[in-house]
Amino acid sequence: MKKSLVLLAISAMCFALPVSAQVKFGIKAGLNVNKVKWDSSNFNGNFDSNNRAGFFVGPTVSFTIPVAGLGVDAAVLYENKSTKLPTTDETTKTLQYLVVPLDVKYTLGLSSKVSIYGATGPQFAYNIGDRDWSIDANNVKAGFEQWKGDWELKKSEFSWNVGAGVTVLGHIQLGYTYNIKLGSTKDFSIKNTANDIKEGKLKDNSHKLSVTYFF
Repeated sequence: MKKSLVLLAISAMCFALPVSAQVKFGIKAGLNVNKVKWDSSNFNGNFDSNNRAGFFVGPTVSFTIPVAGLGVDAAVLYENKSTKLPTTDETTKTLQYLVVPLDVKYTLGLSSKVSIYGATGPQFAYNIGDRDWSIDANNVKAGFEQWKGDWELKKSEFSWNVGAGVTVLGHIQLGYTYNIKLGSTKDFSIKNTANDIKEGKLKDNSHKLSVTYFF
């Protein structure tokens, strides 16, 4: 499935790059709100975190066909977010990613200064921060005593973006994106007190609000 989606995205990019295409470079920044759920059939009880805020920032490029209104947006973003761990004091873990979204976009002009758009496409994320940690045996949450060993997240993630927004004065773009996790069942692994390694799924959909300035 991943290969098919990647090929579809590459094909869309090729379609959006004729000689007449407009190319704009810019800087994107914004906030994300995510709610993480750790899910494993081996847990006595699964757990999740409350909504937590993070941020992202990085360079972006937009290719647009003026007449058709179609285009492709791509970016390389640093993303920072956090999640709660199963500890008695609800310790949080900061997660850091290098994120590469690739969205096919349709733009509709409302006037010479304002346009609206809808966008969708794949996103690739690479964990560049701390991917593993241990939970103190004296601080583990009830029901997770046998999982106080080493926790480890997988290196990369695959997800899908769906969003919309508005562009004003041709330079400032305000957008909303909902990011849907499409990872495998091997999103994280845990070594329990018996040194057995178990695997589980990390559900991490997020809402994103962004501001982009095109030069």
